[in-house]
Amino acid sequence: MPMRKNESTRSRGGAEEFGHQRAAPLSAAIEVDARGYITAWGPDAARLLGYQPGDMLGHPVRDLLAGDLPASARRYLRAQPGDGWSGPIKARHRGGHRVRLAVQAHPLTGADGGLRWLVVAGTAAEARPDTEPGAPELSEEERLLENWTLAQMPIPVAVYNAQARLVGANVAMTRLMGRSVDQMRGLRLRDMDPRPIVQELDRLQEEVIRTGEGLSHEGFDPARTVYLIPVKDAVGVVRGLSAVVFDYTEQYRARRRLAIVNEASGRIGTTLDVSRTAQELADVAVDRFADFVTVDLLDAIYHGQEPMVSPASRAVDFRRIAQQSVLEGCPEASLVAGGADAWPEYSPPAQALAAGRGVRHSTGDEEIRRWTREVPRRAESVRRYGIHSVMAVPLIARGTTLGVAMFYRHRTRDPFDDDDLLLAEEITARAAVCVDNARRYTRERAVSLAIQRSMLPRTGMRQMAASIASRYLPARTAAGVGGDWFDVIRLSGARIALVVGDVVGHGVHAVATMGRLRTAVRTLADIGLPPDELLTHLDDLVLRLDEEEFHTAETEPRTGETEPRTGETELRHQTGGLVAEERKESTGELGATCLYGVYDPITRTASFASAGHPAPVVVTPGGAVTLPRVPPGPPLGVGGLPFETVDMELPEDSTLVLYTDGLLRSAARDPDEGLALLCRALTKPGESAEQMCQSVLDALTPERGSDDIALLIARTRTLDAASVATRDVPATAATVAEARRWTSRQLTAWGLEEAIFTTELVVSELVTNAIRHASSPIQLRLIHDAGLICEVSDASSTAPHMRRARSFDEGGRGLLLVAQLTQRWGTRQTPHGKVIWAEQSLPPSGENGALSFSA
Repeated sequence: MPMRKNESTRSRGGAEEFGHQRAAPLSAAIEVDARGYITAWGPDAARLLGYQPGDMLGHPVRDLLAGDLPASARRYLRAQPGDGWSGPIKARHRGGHRVRLAVQAHPLTGADGGLRWLVVAGTAAEARPDTEPGAPELSEEERLLENWTLAQMPIPVAVYNAQARLVGANVAMTRLMGRSVDQMRGLRLRDMDPRPIVQELDRLQEEVIRTGEGLSHEGFDPARTVYLIPVKDAVGVVRGLSAVVFDYTEQYRARRRLAIVNEASGRIGTTLDVSRTAQELADVAVDRFADFVTVDLLDAIYHGQEPMVSPASRAVDFRRIAQQSVLEGCPEASLVAGGADAWPEYSPPAQALAAGRGVRHSTGDEEIRRWTREVPRRAESVRRYGIHSVMAVPLIARGTTLGVAMFYRHRTRDPFDDDDLLLAEEITARAAVCVDNARRYTRERAVSLAIQRSMLPRTGMRQMAASIASRYLPARTAAGVGGDWFDVIRLSGARIALVVGDVVGHGVHAVATMGRLRTAVRTLADIGLPPDELLTHLDDLVLRLDEEEFHTAETEPRTGETEPRTGETELRHQTGGLVAEERKESTGELGATCLYGVYDPITRTASFASAGHPAPVVVTPGGAVTLPRVPPGPPLGVGGLPFETVDMELPEDSTLVLYTDGLLRSAARDPDEGLALLCRALTKPGESAEQMCQSVLDALTPERGSDDIALLIARTRTLDAASVATRDVPATAATVAEARRWTSRQLTAWGLEEAIFTTELVVSELVTNAIRHASSPIQLRLIHDAGLICEVSDASSTAPHMRRARSFDEGGRGLLLVAQLTQRWGTRQTPHGKVIWAEQSLPPSGENGALSFSA
């Protein structure tokens, strides 16, 4: 505690500040026996030292001494007593102060022959304080040690006698206690202050005097510690105690601020949700130093945009996303959470945005009064709840202003000070980084999810092979959207391909890889590759992608380089890996699993091959659940290992269930247990594909797991014989006309007279090409599905190619004509040759209309 100027340099060298007072010159006499005990006490001695005879008779004379005997007196007592000794002696007054006596000691012989002493402060002797003018001079060292040091010490110090009564105190202690030394002298602490904590200190003083061991106590004030120290004489007898008070207010405030900041670090940012993070900031502030807190985001930030203008230029639109109060329900709030409003340019939040730092106001300031008057509810809140102090602190992270946090006090008596503003700025800065992380994650996750959903099938398609239902559930974790996908692909011959896959990792990179693989699967499926061959080509693609990733990683800046990061890579860099990587460190880790199958509704055959992916589950029409044995094969990206196709014949109305492993993980830690739950969920009779899909999710995903979930359910159908017509074609020119007539009769039987002309031309060209360029056997097949499919098979493996014929060429226009007349055409290899097919669309009807397909 700093001293005021000249406080420690008052009259008498500071002695009076530590409890001394003037004493009148007196004559006094006492008698002391040979053992040093007082046997007689005169009335003048009582007036001089304050003790009555009953207080001192029988007590050792050394109790009166305020220090050691002078060296001359000790030499005299060691020698044979002569005429006596005289000199100055320091004595202690009953009030606790010291007095200097001019003493004469005369040896006497008692009636019993024993030695006695008559000690007289004769009429010529003068008792005065140590520093009284005319008293024996003290040396500079004595003055420094006994008077000036304690009087001028900025630390409060008090001295108590053996009865725990105050003897003296320095200026710092009198200022702390609010009383002068004269008002406190001779009193115990319990006589000065009735508070329980003071009574406890008085008890501790007695304990120190009794035990002779020092104590410390921190309960007197949160920022003060009282040290009670016993004062002992040369032989170790406790003569009193000293009390020293240490004020560590600044250190206490610093520790408190650090504790709040540490608590804020642990409580703020536990999730990647913007509103939850803002609410955590409000909760921490209300718990520790504010009575009401609001957190507002700039409206542009709230809607996922960047602010386009400086917030200091005009009124600023904002959105309330969090608030908290010591009062239940936040009755002080003038805006509900989620509400929108605007800050005028002179308001405290607008000022904080303009300054880029926190501002502190009293509600009596003109800016606050003007701001509150504009909104009657705000003015009423200030009046009703007694809001008296306000702080506005901007949320700024990585150079972007996100919003403002407002702190109010009404139940706390003290207004906000500069330390409170510093504390609010510290925890708000930490919260701003967490809010920025959350909004960046939300934006990146929305982008990933949008890309993911755009790559999944979302519209219905006209086909008769199966009714389809599907679900995709992204993971609700900080890792982000994963690379799970599914697809249903229309193939030639009324067949469909069912695909489910899972790319390793999460985030934009996994989604982009998934998009590449999905496109590749569609391309390979379109050329009619069987499942095992398709997965082999897909495996080669993943190996090439991984090699490209590895070479790309070698050319990109490594950790510590200064090239700017953008997008999700920047987010991962700034958040220490909190969000899933934007791309992998390419060391051979790129990989995926895939299950690919083809279902033929004409033969009721399903063919599946797996690249490290779980096999499908088959549910028969009677409700029996079977698990076909599909060799898992290696995951994509391993390379060099074969895949195997498994064929299975399915009854009509069977159900194929394809899924990713996230479905099983969400249900149980053990995959076998999760598979058992899945099988039980599929045994409900009479459910449609859509109902079955929902039942599976309800049974296996009570809570969203840590991985994406893709689920695809196909209820198979069969094309009956009436929808398929087959005719063998001899390899002669005359059979072309017969093939056209047969086609016309078949289309008439199906009620497709409008398609006869086009179909005859297509049949004519395809049959002619087979006769001219291929080998027997040749077969013509018509399939009436959602569309009309015309197929011509032969024994040659040579695929035809469409080319542009020149003006005088006699051939080369057949396939061009077919392509112009149909919606799709193509060729596929078979074990015995090839098939050339062409498909025409038909107008939808109630019976053959589009089937529902959801994702």
